[in-house]
Order: sequence, then structure tokens, then C-alpha cells
Amino acid sequence: MKQTKLCQMLGIDYPIFQGAMAWVAEENLASAVSNAGGLGLIASGHASKEVIKDKIDKARQLTDRTFGVNIMLMSPFVDDIVDLVIEEKIRVITTGAGSPAKYMARFKEAGIIVIPVIASVAHARKMERVGADAVVVEGMEGGGHIGKSTTMTLVPQVADVVNIPVIAAGGIGDGRGIAAALMLGADAVQLGTRFLVSTESIAHNNFKEKVLKANDIDTVITGLLTGHPVRGLRNRLTKEFEKAEREEGGKAEPNFDRLEDLGKGALKRAVIDGDTKDSSMMSGQIAGLISKENQTCHEIIDELMAETTEVIKSRSNFWLE
Repeated sequence: MKQTKLCQMLGIDYPIFQGAMAWVAEENLASAVSNAGGLGLIASGHASKEVIKDKIDKARQLTDRTFGVNIMLMSPFVDDIVDLVIEEKIRVITTGAGSPAKYMARFKEAGIIVIPVIASVAHARKMERVGADAVVVEGMEGGGHIGKSTTMTLVPQVADVVNIPVIAAGGIGDGRGIAAALMLGADAVQLGTRFLVSTESIAHNNFKEKVLKANDIDTVITGLLTGHPVRGLRNRLTKEFEKAEREEGGKAEPNFDRLEDLGKGALKRAVIDGDTKDSSMMSGQIAGLISKENQTCHEIIDELMAETTEVIKSRSNFWLE
């Protein structure tokens, strides 16, 4: 595949972003994806400035290619992280859980490319108005925190109303998915679950094995009643979530205190501790398609690009003469 305008803008070889998965998207994974020609991302999550500064320093020792930082706008350290990416002259950032509008002037002054993650047409329009350079359009098929629309329905609707590049995310795991996203109007794609199982990912092997063995119906959405829905692999914790959302003590109402307690530290238990029963194994629906073990990020990206090119070529003679 030839380079795209978005690739030129970001200084990357291929239109592939690595998802900013909390606890997973750190310096090793981000640098590996960037070295392979994609855009690696360090997830700031709720970490402090000092922690993310250390990750940036380590990433720069591992790659001389462009990598970005994802800023979680609900983090108590968000102002410090904004200061950090400006001080460190990070070339590109993605943002989640809100609007980066209040920081946009500072980002622009620093020459930072700003790419918010959005889950609706209205949000995409707003982000373009406040100065976003592109948007990541995330469908509900993705792992972790999700919106209400599917990737296939949301991407073309956003592409029709904005003039900035669109990056499709959610439910993409191979070249067919990338080709489909490009046909829907996307300029690039973002993958999370596929990179989660890469050799460079620090996710615990127990977690990776669960993803690799998953089938098409092994993910479930919890947290709908709290307003913060999350998609992950079904386990004992998700069953407890479902129970707490239905009723507690014979009362037909959700037990919000119980839900909050269940969620505390749940993702860390999966990624770091390898707990597959009482943890939040955030994973996209595409897990059922992912089965190759021990692939490096370089191998994954090479395979994705070869598949995408082949799919596009093979479908070019779809219509009968």
C-alpha cells in the first residue's frame, strides 16, 4: 500500500494506530508498533506525570520513530499530563473521556497533532470545530469503554460530515476489517485486542491465552446502568456485575456501591496479576478471530498490510463484465 496523507502528517509508514489500552499500552508496546511503521501510543490513564515521563523516556530509548500519548481527560492528573506532553514535545496525542477544547490553544501553540476519540457524529463535529486534526471513531465492538453505535454504522456517518481524517476503531483485527474501514471512509484504523496478544505486550500470558481461545460470543458488556459500559471477556466478575445490575437484597434496582467495589483494580488484576476470574479482561468482539500466538508487532503489521492489499485487489473484479 502507498502512503496516505495521514501517514505523512504523522510521520508513520502505515495507517495503523495501536489502541491506548490502560496498563497494556506502555513504552514497550508503543515503541514496537512505531518501529513496525504504525503509530504506537502510551496510555496515561490515571497515572501521575512522573510515571508517564518515565514511560516517554524509555520509549525514546527504544525507538526514534513517532509515537503518541493518550490523555484520559477524566484523570485527576490531566493538567499535569497536558503540561508533560507539551514539555516533552510529543508530536501527536489522542484524548478520551471528554473534550480537549480547554487545552486546544496550548496544544496548537506547541505544534501537537490532536486526535480525540469519539463515539457519535455530534461529538465528531464538535471536535472538528474546536480544532481537532483527526478523530478516532470508536464502535461498540471494541474492548474497554464503549459507546452505543457500531463501527460500520458510525464511521461512514462521521466521514460524511467532517473534513478531517477519520480513524476507525472497534472490531478490526485483520486485513478484511481494514479494507472494510477504508471503504467506509476511514483514513486509518486503530487496533487494540490484536496488539494486546503481541509478544511485546506486557499483558499477562493468562490474559492473552483467554483472548486467543475466545470465540465470537465470549465478550459481554457490563456497566450499562452506570453510564460507563465496558466490553470484556465473560468470567466470574462479569457475572457478579450482571447480578449487581439486576438487583440486590430483593430490591429491583442496581447496587451502585457494589458495582464500584467490583470495578476497583479489576483491569490491573487481569493485565498484571494474570487473574482471569475476578478481573476485567477488556477485549473486543474481534477476539474470536484472533488465534495466532507469539507474533511480534512487526509481524502483525506486515500481515495486516499484506492482507489489506490482497483483499482490495481481489475485490476489484467483483462485478461481472
